[in-house]
Amino acid sequence: MNSVNIPQLGQIVRIVRGKDSGKYAVIISVEDQRFVWIADGDKRKFDHPKKKNLSHLELLQMVSSEVVDSLFESGRVTNGKLRFALFKYVDQMESEAQEKGE
Repeated sequence: MNSVNIPQLGQIVRIVRGKDSGKYAVIISVEDQRFVWIADGDKRKFDHPKKKNLSHLELLQMVSSEVVDSLFESGRVTNGKLRFALFKYVDQMESEAQEKGE
């Protein structure tokens, strides 16, 4: 198993199965080798995360250091910080797509 397939706290994921398919979220807890808890700070708040099977998620390269730091310091993260991390990632992806002329 390579490091891309190992979920990390604060990692950005794209949901590929279920009603939220195509949306992005952040891993806020790792249950075991098959399941993680995700939240997006918007529809899925930190206090009510969604348990997802890893096979229903696409693990992306980006890990939000702000989310990781907050989870280690206080054991929780604000919904605003989750939204910010996702916005930053999507914004970065759009910028890269424009630079490549897509």
